[in-house]
Amino acid sequence: MDIYKISPIGELLKDNTYPGRGIIVGKSEDGKYAVCAYFIMGRSANSRNRVFTKKDGEVYTEPYDASKVEDPSLIIYSAVKKYNNTLIVTNGDQTDTIYNSLKAGKCMRHALRTRKFEPDAPNFTPRISACLNFDGGYSYEMSILKSADEKGCACNRYFYEYEALDGVGHFIHTYVCDGNPIPTFQGEPERVKIPSDIDAFTSEIWNSLNEQNKISLYVRYTSIEDGSETDRLINKNK
Repeated sequence: MDIYKISPIGELLKDNTYPGRGIIVGKSEDGKYAVCAYFIMGRSANSRNRVFTKKDGEVYTEPYDASKVEDPSLIIYSAVKKYNNTLIVTNGDQTDTIYNSLKAGKCMRHALRTRKFEPDAPNFTPRISACLNFDGGYSYEMSILKSADEKGCACNRYFYEYEALDGVGHFIHTYVCDGNPIPTFQGEPERVKIPSDIDAFTSEIWNSLNEQNKISLYVRYTSIEDGSETDRLINKNK
């Protein structure tokens, strides 16, 4: 087993019908950009009735058809948000928990110790989160909160901190694959290749996601030198 293997993101996605929601964070191959990507998928009509929208630099999930919303509590939230020199990316309303923690002078770990996995038995969907930190350079951290057992009796919290390497990213997603109940992600975030071209990376992710289950994708490249941002947003529901 090669623990330092770096896989193209397409190889990890193309044969997986349902990795759920996924976050990728890393550094572009040319060393110029801090990179993050977030995608959502869905199996139910309620989950699929979503789009990403961008407002004032933040990215939100919103209903595509408001008249068809069944339960907004776990599907409508701020997914990408910035506080000072930290960019927050998550799969739920813990985005605001982290934001408020940073605003209070605390950290992502402090924030997520107050949260648990989603209360959607029997799946108990994990909460996945990442922070891209631009104080004195660029580094990033990721986290997953998941149920300790099949009954949701306790929460296990995992945190990972990374010094950014050129062309290397880490990928964490909510589920291993499709199932009933859906099996929770296992192990450390997976190492993936991060190209210098945002369009190539965006296309690789989107085209590798299962056509029936994919919903939306957001990708952002931030210049490490001057903080300028380039992004791409794709919604299946147009």
